Amino acid sequence: PSPTTAAPAPKPDPPAPAPPAPAGTAGQVTELVNTERAKAGCGPVTVNDRLNTAAQRHSADMEAKDYFSHTSQDGRDPGDRITAAGYQWSTYGENIAKGQRTPADVMRSWMDSPGHRANILNCSFKEIGVGKQDSGGGPVWTQVFGAR
Repeated sequence: PSPTTAAPAPKPDPPAPAPPAPAGTAGQVTELVNTERAKAGCGPVTVNDRLNTAAQRHSADMEAKDYFSHTSQDGRDPGDRITAAGYQWSTYGENIAKGQRTPADVMRSWMDSPGHRANILNCSFKEIGVGKQDSGGGPVWTQVFGAR
């Protein structure tokens, strides 16, 4: 019998590269959030366009109507706004802030606040949206977390 040679074993595919960070402010805030979540043993959150829409709409509404609250002046809460943006959630959280000039500044404020910090470090959240609206008193920020 003639010797046979086995075909070389296929090389495993290299690991997939990490998805690129989203551009702009939402991407910067998300990177900072994921850094804090990693320190706490939580998995990363990914940017969701519908959550971005809910967050941006709320920041714009607070700026336009000159209020600062998790409850819109028409009585809607974060869950209502997230649903209106087309996101079907099983859980959500919302952080708001005003006046911080940069993503690093607003993240520092949120991490220094126990309630906001708890949202950032809630391992059940899987997705994030970020809104920022410039105003005379400094930017109005909204950070929305969700899981389906």
